[in-house]
Amino acid sequence: MALWDRIKESASTMQTQLVARKNDLKSGAFRDASMAMCALVAAADGTVDPSERQRVAQLIAGNEVLQNFPADDLRRRFEENLNRLTTDFDFGKVSVMQEVAKAKKKPAEARAVIQIGIVIGGADGDFDKDEQAVVREACYALGLPPHEFDL
Repeated sequence: MALWDRIKESASTMQTQLVARKNDLKSGAFRDASMAMCALVAAADGTVDPSERQRVAQLIAGNEVLQNFPADDLRRRFEENLNRLTTDFDFGKVSVMQEVAKAKKKPAEARAVIQIGIVIGGADGDFDKDEQAVVREACYALGLPPHEFDL
C-alpha cells in the first residue's frame, strides 16, 4: 500500500473513531486542546499561508465531532492559537502546548485530540514530518505514547 493510501486510511479510521465517541467529547478542555492542536498542525513548518489557514478552518467547521461546539467559538480559538504561533513560533508553541495539555486528565479526550491532529495533518494526503513532529510532541504533553498512533 502506498504511503498516500496509508495516510488517507489512517485519517479516515481515526475520524470514524472520533465520531463514535462524539457524545463523550463535549468538555471545554477538549475544545481548547483540539483548537490548539489544529493550530499546531497548521503552523508545523513555522509558517501559515492564507490557503492553509482557510483549509484547516474549513476542516474544523466540517468535522462532525467538533460540531458539538459553536463554529464562531472554534474559529476564534483556532485563530488565537495561530496568532501566537505566527507571532513567535517557539514562544507561542509553549503557550499552545499548554492548551493541548488541558485534555490530559481524560485519556479518551487526550487520544481524541491526537486523532484530530492526525486527521487535520493527513487531510491533504501529506502528513509531513513537521506535522508528525508537533503531533508527537503533543503526545508527550498529554502523557500518551506516540507509537500508539504510529508516530
